[in-house]
Amino acid sequence: MSDITIWHNPRCSKSRQTLELLKEKGHEPEVVEYLKNAPDRTQILQALVKLGMSAHDLIRTGESAYKELGLSKETPDKVLVQAMHDNPILIERPIVFANDKAAIGRPPEQVLDIL
Repeated sequence: MSDITIWHNPRCSKSRQTLELLKEKGHEPEVVEYLKNAPDRTQILQALVKLGMSAHDLIRTGESAYKELGLSKETPDKVLVQAMHDNPILIERPIVFANDKAAIGRPPEQVLDIL
């Protein structure tokens, strides 16, 4: 098991760039394709703590599921976390976990700060 994990979507260019950057820096992260293996609510809550973000900050508001579910900035975090678990496409990507911290690879170089 790697000491670095990435919640990865291979169809996302930023996610692919972040994974490539980690490998260029000599890391072999554990790759979790979170769309196939959705993180549970506890994992999402832990990610939020490590990122220092609110649930709404982690949601991709441009996704159709966001509108279809009637989500907004006023939606309680508990509901948003459940929505991210049920619809992992809503989770901003990629997220890299290392050294008990997390960072979103937007831009990809941002994850280097936690290594």
